[in-house]
Amino acid sequence: MNDAYAGANFRSILWRADAAAATSDDGVAVPDCFHDLNLDQVVDAIAAEWPEENLAPFFHVTLHDIAAVQYRQAVLRDLERPAVQRSVLAFVQHMRSVHARLAGIEKLHYRHEKERALLTAADGYCSAVQNLKQEIESLDPASAGLRGLCAYLVKYTTESVEFMKLASDTHELLSALDAVHYGLLIRSGSVTVRKDAGEADFSVEVEDIFAKFQQDIAQEAPRNARGRIGINSLNHIEAQILDRVALLYPQTFATLDAFCAKHELFADPVIERLAREACFYLAWLRYTEPLRRVPLPFCYPVVDTESKATVCEDGFDLALSVKLAQEHRPVVRNSVTLCGAERIIVVSGPNHGGKTTFARMFGQLHWLAALGLSVPGARARLFLFDRLFTHFEKEEDIATLRGKLQDDLVRIHQILKQATPRSVIVLNEIFASTTLNDAVRLGQRIMARLSQLDALSVCVTFLTELADFNEKTVSAVAMIEPRDPALRTFKVERRPADGLAYALAIANKYRVTRAALLQRIAP
Repeated sequence: MNDAYAGANFRSILWRADAAAATSDDGVAVPDCFHDLNLDQVVDAIAAEWPEENLAPFFHVTLHDIAAVQYRQAVLRDLERPAVQRSVLAFVQHMRSVHARLAGIEKLHYRHEKERALLTAADGYCSAVQNLKQEIESLDPASAGLRGLCAYLVKYTTESVEFMKLASDTHELLSALDAVHYGLLIRSGSVTVRKDAGEADFSVEVEDIFAKFQQDIAQEAPRNARGRIGINSLNHIEAQILDRVALLYPQTFATLDAFCAKHELFADPVIERLAREACFYLAWLRYTEPLRRVPLPFCYPVVDTESKATVCEDGFDLALSVKLAQEHRPVVRNSVTLCGAERIIVVSGPNHGGKTTFARMFGQLHWLAALGLSVPGARARLFLFDRLFTHFEKEEDIATLRGKLQDDLVRIHQILKQATPRSVIVLNEIFASTTLNDAVRLGQRIMARLSQLDALSVCVTFLTELADFNEKTVSAVAMIEPRDPALRTFKVERRPADGLAYALAIANKYRVTRAALLQRIAP
């Protein structure tokens, strides 16, 4: 990519130049699949760590173009380099300070202190932009996103009249304010403000003498303060003193007035957006870091919009793994493979054997890949879907006046009505509330519709009759410990459904098979 072109067209490190102008993440509703896949837990945890940036909407909008996914993947790879990550994180922290100071202006009461707060914020903004430009330029990023950003920053800091004037005005005004020196004559309840006449400065000595009293005040403040803690505002006496200092230095304070009128809205929209977008990547790296230390693998999946061949080696349920890692418990990893005409994975096996976790993993992998993020697993190849649908068991809702079976049918009908051959569908324990014969008959109709759609699907079921439905169907089984059938391994392996093998194994273990019972009751 030509860097000059990149700088001219750069708008975002999340969206390529041809998509940035038309894309908005804010206001997007939480996807319906999030709760079923436990992605709401993941996003809530991330957003809680970065409350100022409102990151949740970024996780609600998936990409549908391979180049767009690769654009984000490349940026994230760059940010995995410690030096690049430190530089971008420092920029984000500086911009947070700028935003906090600007937001705090509303809490200030006096004109001159508001103006000084704006000046300080502008100075922090200029420093943040210039430092990021110098550091990113020296680090030579590989991604089109950060190279575009670098080119934009070079152009912005060296060719933008607005920024160059902001930087020079800020520097000159800060120097002029540093040259303001004044003295106070305090007597009989009155304060006289005058220019510094060269008297000795006793302020440091006085502060040292009263330091211990200041500590006592600080300890008492939380009990006695009334809304003033954390608000750096002048009191009325300080404000009057400052007003008289302004009269002593009219030119300097007139320049401050003019600066604030001219630069009230100094931040560039692209820079503002960058500070928030960078947090999307940084938050993901911070969230996954404890899992990488376990260590658990993360990879950048190959995405495809044509082939539906699917591979994931050593994948895992992200939300569950975070909890297990916090409890220092092992994480079970599973692999997925679909090739040729294969489209539907039918997962069967004993209860509490990891079937639902496997289904969630499948959905999470596809959603995270479509965000352009690294995914849980050692290697992955995934289809870039248009929509992701889930159907997990729900408690009956009296407001709908529907029983569980009717609710299942209505919800699945809605999914199949909206799904396309490019969709991903995850069904978990369908038709568990009806008779076996009815469940099999309904399940076969669902399987026929999924096959007709040619959509990638996972179907968790107790109906082993569905496991070999047709050539598009793959059977996967939640495994047990061979030496103790009551124990679950939580491994899901590709193999023929076992039917009642688990029940028979447990019956053998506890000697309650027909043969064992007849032997025990024989006279």
